[in-house]
Amino acid sequence: MVVVEQGVRGEPIAELSRFRGVFYDCLTGRRDALFELTDAVLCTDGPVKTLVGLALAPEHRRGHGALYGALNRGRLDVDRLRSELAGLPLPRAADGRLVLAVDVSPWLRPDAGTCPDRSFCHTYGRGDAKHQMIPGWPYSFVVALETGRTSWTAVLDAVRLKPGADLAAVTTAQLRDVVVRLITAGQWKAGDPEVLVVMDAGYDAPRIAHLLGDLPVQVLGRLRSDRVMRRPAPTRAEWNAAHPAGGRPPKHGGEFVFGDPGTWGDEQVVTTTATRRYGTAVARAWDRLHPRLTRRAAWLDHDGELPLLEGTVIRLAVEKLPSGGVNRPVWLWWSRTGAGAEDVDRCWQSFLRRFDLEHTFRLLKQTLGWTRPRLRDSAAADRWTWLVIAAHTQLRLARPLVADLRHPWERPAEPNKLTPARVRRGFRNLHTKSPSPAQAPKPTRPGPGRPPGSKNKQPTARYEVGRVLATGEAHTRPAHHKKGTKPRRTGSVEPHHATAGGPQSHR
Repeated sequence: MVVVEQGVRGEPIAELSRFRGVFYDCLTGRRDALFELTDAVLCTDGPVKTLVGLALAPEHRRGHGALYGALNRGRLDVDRLRSELAGLPLPRAADGRLVLAVDVSPWLRPDAGTCPDRSFCHTYGRGDAKHQMIPGWPYSFVVALETGRTSWTAVLDAVRLKPGADLAAVTTAQLRDVVVRLITAGQWKAGDPEVLVVMDAGYDAPRIAHLLGDLPVQVLGRLRSDRVMRRPAPTRAEWNAAHPAGGRPPKHGGEFVFGDPGTWGDEQVVTTTATRRYGTAVARAWDRLHPRLTRRAAWLDHDGELPLLEGTVIRLAVEKLPSGGVNRPVWLWWSRTGAGAEDVDRCWQSFLRRFDLEHTFRLLKQTLGWTRPRLRDSAAADRWTWLVIAAHTQLRLARPLVADLRHPWERPAEPNKLTPARVRRGFRNLHTKSPSPAQAPKPTRPGPGRPPGSKNKQPTARYEVGRVLATGEAHTRPAHHKKGTKPRRTGSVEPHHATAGGPQSHR
């Protein structure tokens, strides 16, 4: 028996049952088939290998035709589901602060020429070809992080990046919507610590912090080791004292070159922490450093004078790596100034927790089968993505309700310390305690289909990867395009290179 002491654990199971009911209400088209498909993802034995294999689960009472029809023709109220996710209990840091992480994970579709809206996704592999650009659908995820080493995160939002999209602009809009929903749901109130957003080196952290300046948000991002920052400009009195002949004071101070220790100067804060896996961790912080902006790229159309985005630069160096690899320091940029020792330690420790998102990506892909279906329509891919997110949320809510159904060779886990895969292992027994709102299927008869011997007279259109016309629409090849001839193009074509934002190993 999985559920124990109903009186002690009545509140979590009530929260799980309530979410299942709200999720069912969010399904506005073919809701019964979509809901049972989500239950099949949660209750099937072992990892999800194929989409059609879910039709064999006892929780899915419909045929495989209804399964594909629900994904292709069903409807889902995504905005309501997002608001529901923001109102659920979320993990917090020791000081009660919400820590969010954002990253991109691709759904690779290299051979799907008939799928629209594909972009080139940056992936990591092994060997000489470890850096590759593979066609697929990149998705930007926002999750809430927990404290300590764990494989749990609370997924709050997912957005598919369209070809030609500006990663910083899309991420800023996504984070703004998430923070507004959290404030509306009462997760943040006036006087609470500001929300900390952690991101990797693929993002322009200073620009995102500038665009989110009107929200109670702090941005912490990793910087490349070859970056150059600028110190604050000297005041008028300091400039006149150093230059009696006068002259116009500069807008920027001296350079701070990450690769040149001679330009660092004295740091404002130094902390030392003893860790179990990394030995001694030393963090050094320099206050009021900013990048020198120029009117190009994202700042080309900026109105008015370019801003000075001052922040705190943190250099984290550890004594050793558990893998024995090359030990390189990590450079971080925090969007606040005047950092103390507690702020510096909180920043680099929160950045290390960002890698818990990698475990979530691995679970979504390897266990829940997020990227297993070979769907043609990008809208169906978005629908399936939200079904998987709803399944992951139910696992998180069922975390304190299941017992450890471990294999003989696995170590026992402490109560409420189970991994998502172990919680899913016992969810089928918990499923009987939370009735399904889906109605039983009605008997139907399959359609006649295409007459035997007839050919398809409507060939599917094929789409170029990551190419956008001047009108903003995806470039398509004509249906009568023959092999060996060049397709006709209308309008100017702008190739789109990379949309991913940060390291995506194994993703």
